[in-house]
Amino acid sequence: MNERILVTGAKGQIGSDLAIALRDRYGAKQVIETSRRPLSASDANRLPYEVLDVTDKRRLQELVEQYRIETIYHLAGVLSAKGEQYPDRCWQVNIDGLRNVLEVAKTHRLKVFWPSSIAVFGPHSPKMGTPQFAIEDPSSLYGITKAAGEMLCRYSADRFGVDVRSLRLPGIISHRALPGGGTTDFAVEMFYDALKYGSYTCFVRPDTRLPMMYMPDAIAAILALMQANSTAIAVRSSYNVAAVSFSAVELVAEIQTHLPHFTCDYAPDFRQAIADSWPSVIDDSQARQDWGWQHCYDLPAIVADMLVHLSQHIGSNGAADRAGPQPISGGV
Repeated sequence: MNERILVTGAKGQIGSDLAIALRDRYGAKQVIETSRRPLSASDANRLPYEVLDVTDKRRLQELVEQYRIETIYHLAGVLSAKGEQYPDRCWQVNIDGLRNVLEVAKTHRLKVFWPSSIAVFGPHSPKMGTPQFAIEDPSSLYGITKAAGEMLCRYSADRFGVDVRSLRLPGIISHRALPGGGTTDFAVEMFYDALKYGSYTCFVRPDTRLPMMYMPDAIAAILALMQANSTAIAVRSSYNVAAVSFSAVELVAEIQTHLPHFTCDYAPDFRQAIADSWPSVIDDSQARQDWGWQHCYDLPAIVADMLVHLSQHIGSNGAADRAGPQPISGGV
């Protein structure tokens, strides 16, 4: 396989893992990582790498032509909590950036992956078993950009034949990248603080139940969708995908099976209202039917694997900290 791939937002939560998986599959030189910031000295081995702001269409087109790109994994985006703090930037990156990618894809006949989110759902969407086709009335600007993005994707596919594919991702749990400003980030922050401090103050209520997915499952879902035959892709807006749903207190209890002295307090903030507007359990039967989606990790498996990897990371790097996430990442 010699497919030429460009990854936007490659230093974000999903991009950090997906770029590795793509290089393992297609070859290191076939995957061009991009982000808004130059590489640090510690990341010098991540080549080829280019600086790219996805709101700059001319620069995007230059890179596509320079590297003869065939597929774009468009991951650059501002997440839900950061979107409320920086609404103008959220709209520019999430909408203008996607439009640029879709227009370049139309011109150069590229395949595109773009992540949507459960944030497209809102107070009037079904909370339990949210179906593939449900009312979308997002309550956050991030969710609004994702709902609009889904329509842009479907329009580009129907009107111009762009092979664009998308997943409505739940909260993503990862040990490789720091939290990036999403409402579901409590699920990652909790692990860091449990190991470093033995306690955590959670920004949502203990009974807050949200759909979640471990990063290896998210990467598997993305790769499976992109490898599926085009005729199998019946949904060109975005597919529901799910793995597990759990509450904050259930996550605490599972961590305590490994770290019995871990404690958690609760101090809900503005993110609680965002979480309350989202579904608790997603119906992803369409994805399972159309292209064979299956998840592997349940809550006990996620917790066990996260604690092993983060223990090694924190032990080898005492400076490991979750205090400074970047506003451009992945997840919700």
